[in-house]
Amino acid sequence: MALVKRAAMGIAAAGTAAAIRPLTRAARAASADEPRYRGYRDADLAQPYAKYMKAHTDPAPAPVHDAVAAGPVDPGLIPDRAALAAEFHDPGYSPVETGYGRTRSGQVWVACLTDMPRVDPEMWDWWFAWHSVESARYKLWHPDGHRYSSLKAGPLAHRVDLQDRERYRGTVSYVDEEIGGHLDELAITFRDPAALGIDLDRVDGTVICGRVGGALLPVNVGMVCHQVRRTATGSEMRSRFYLNVPSVRRPDLVGALRAVRRGLTPPPRLPFPTAFGADLLLHCGEEMHHLAQFLPELHAEFS
Repeated sequence: MALVKRAAMGIAAAGTAAAIRPLTRAARAASADEPRYRGYRDADLAQPYAKYMKAHTDPAPAPVHDAVAAGPVDPGLIPDRAALAAEFHDPGYSPVETGYGRTRSGQVWVACLTDMPRVDPEMWDWWFAWHSVESARYKLWHPDGHRYSSLKAGPLAHRVDLQDRERYRGTVSYVDEEIGGHLDELAITFRDPAALGIDLDRVDGTVICGRVGGALLPVNVGMVCHQVRRTATGSEMRSRFYLNVPSVRRPDLVGALRAVRRGLTPPPRLPFPTAFGADLLLHCGEEMHHLAQFLPELHAEFS
């Protein structure tokens, strides 16, 4: 509650947001208000990538469903959040690669391993730089659950002179998605993995990390990291979530007002219950497996 109060005070102190000059027509379009809705409409169907949009999300692989059915993992098998870098530097596997549970300190933990034949790790760096600028791209990832996406005003995502990693790190991605039957308005602040002690020179692939919070108030509730490492057939993603990890971020009045205009949703139960880990695991297993089926073709056509 103290964090929420501090965040609200930060919004009030911010007053009006400073105007940032759009660099391109695409940047202006991305910064405009966009309604939230399920699926595609006529304007979305006119996009050149609409052929990759499916009517429904592909089911998660069997190991994900097995892990959900098995229930929470023993807390003794859950790595401490501070050990994440060591876990990703290890070329092997952790005792639990797909599962959910609650740490002894009360954090909700989720791990999900996704095998992705034909997918290179670099495709995921491109995807995180490409998809956030408009909802129609974001919906490709999970047609049933993803409803809205935009970026905090700023130039990084539209800088063609930057590498893919440089274009999404440091940005705030606003996404509305349904997990476990509950629609949330989220803000994901992407970070350099080095801030968590992760050395990419020790990873044969890439790592995407971010703080996860609500779109209305600048309060973070957890963190997410996806390690994508090469395999003999393509790559595999090792996803890790730690929730009930509060922090604050810089207020964004424009982002908050847009969240209000889209229509506020009931807040999640905080702190997150362990059962939410099962919903998040299923959602992660679905979206990563789903996108991996056509990411090589999407990347080849639009990168």
